[in-house]
Amino acid sequence: MKICVCVKQVPDTTASIKLQEDKSRIDTSDIQWIISPYDELAIEEALQVRDKYTDSMVTVLSAGPPRAIDSIRMALAMGVDSGIHLEIPEDADSFLTAKALAVGIQQMEMPNLIFTGKEAIDDGASQVSQLLSGFLGFSCVTSVQKITYSNDLITCRRDVGGGSTEIIEAKLPAIVAVQFGLNQPRYATALNIIKAKRSDVRTITMSDLGLSVSDQKLRYKNFELMPPKDNCQFITGDPKNQAEQLVHLLKEEIKVI
Repeated sequence: MKICVCVKQVPDTTASIKLQEDKSRIDTSDIQWIISPYDELAIEEALQVRDKYTDSMVTVLSAGPPRAIDSIRMALAMGVDSGIHLEIPEDADSFLTAKALAVGIQQMEMPNLIFTGKEAIDDGASQVSQLLSGFLGFSCVTSVQKITYSNDLITCRRDVGGGSTEIIEAKLPAIVAVQFGLNQPRYATALNIIKAKRSDVRTITMSDLGLSVSDQKLRYKNFELMPPKDNCQFITGDPKNQAEQLVHLLKEEIKVI
């Protein structure tokens, strides 16, 4: 089975986000970068499928600036077999990202199964898997929390919100966008991280993909940081006094009752 995993490099979840002076983009000078956590689930699922089926291979692809190669190397350290970097601008939108991934995949031996995260944690757009499905003509199942495999058919349990789920069957080739709860990603060992740093990662440029920045549909004009949250107010005293203070705050100050 030929398996692809599409990953995105995103700011570390603990990063303090700053804007450039003109607010045209995020200041990335001090940011540490990681694989988007949903994409780590996708990597783990791909590795588990590979280990289950003989003659299976996992290729990871990442569309982004040159630094995205670091995330590909981390995926290699986790155990994937090969990696391809699709070089596109840092501010590429979902359309250009999905198009680059589609062209990159079409230049390979066509996979049976493609895994992505349900969304990237930086923009939360949740569009790439569906766009990629359209470009490749693959079926697509999103927000998947459990998968069973049977020859050329997969059965997926997907989260539909509000504590509800639904069961979807899809024929291969298919794209599966995974959600938390599917698995527990493995850790890369120090030895594998060192080996991955020495591994070759093929880069395909935009011109080699036949794409340009004009293919981008969405451009960011400026950014605004969310205003800081109000300080937390602690209520002290015995339970009766705390309850009285809380009712007063809700009624007289916050005015929600």
